[in-house]
Amino acid sequence: MKLFLREHILLIMVQLFQCVLIPFLFWLDGYRGIGVSLYAIFLSIVFITAFLLYQYISRRKFYQRLESPMETLDGSLETAEAKPIAEALDQLLIAQYRLFQEEIQKAEERQDEHLLFMDRWVHQMKTPLSVIELTAQTLDEPESSSIREETDRMRNGLNTVLYMARLRTITEDFQIKPVILSKLIHEVNQENKRFYIRNEVYPQFKEEKPGITVETDEKWLFFLLTQLVHNAVKYSTGKAKHLILSLYEKSGEAILEVQDFGVGIPVVDVKRIFNKFYTGENGRKYRESTGMGLYLVKEVAERLEHRVELESKVGVGTTVRIIFSNTQNLTSM
Repeated sequence: MKLFLREHILLIMVQLFQCVLIPFLFWLDGYRGIGVSLYAIFLSIVFITAFLLYQYISRRKFYQRLESPMETLDGSLETAEAKPIAEALDQLLIAQYRLFQEEIQKAEERQDEHLLFMDRWVHQMKTPLSVIELTAQTLDEPESSSIREETDRMRNGLNTVLYMARLRTITEDFQIKPVILSKLIHEVNQENKRFYIRNEVYPQFKEEKPGITVETDEKWLFFLLTQLVHNAVKYSTGKAKHLILSLYEKSGEAILEVQDFGVGIPVVDVKRIFNKFYTGENGRKYRESTGMGLYLVKEVAERLEHRVELESKVGVGTTVRIIFSNTQNLTSM
């Protein structure tokens, strides 16, 4: 109704102006018949009111459609009514919808090409990195360790790029199966053994009950835990000599916990630490931070239907928990 009135407000004002103007012109011409003038004004108001009512009733669905927001893109294909203006709008929306779909398809094709390129590029870069590592083994210390440190850093960055590229199609990449969490933790520790030694921060593993097993994707969970371990070590270097990896059950849920005793996260950064590209105060001090590690942890955990909790205190350390909340998938062996 509001849209209808806004569209016809000028017509209503012109009609009211005519109702005043015409009797005034007759009065200037010497005609003083007030009764006939009032009757003419009355008829004009009746006719314009009848016209407006007809317009509104005949186009009510059309105006309601314009005032109601679309819930889906397919809503633009719905027809309003067999009126010229409504049919013209329907044709415009259909053409716009088709154009939009074509643009989306082109964008998706370009993105798929980009993701394919990134995937192949990352794998191609791993080959020269391996060659550089083998070459570094023939060198004397400390040159050998320095080169291997840089290649490890590059490999971690490449893996982050690869997993970030796969995030859009992550659900297609899942392989959900039973995973023994203690075994996974040992594999992560073994994979990062040189990283621990180089930074002089060593993991301690605590397991409340042996054999805790959950339904998850082993590859992606390995990536999540690696990201948390790298963060814990990076912000503990020079502050503490160890971090704790804990595995326990609470209220029917399995909890994998990574606790460090490093610099901690300021209170103002805690709520935003999982945001994309957000590095916070620590990220500005440790310039290697990309702001993507914890973002990926949060995103992947949610896709796997796990929860992530973070507690931190400046100067004390940070604790991050991955909570496997689906109790139906939780078993102890």
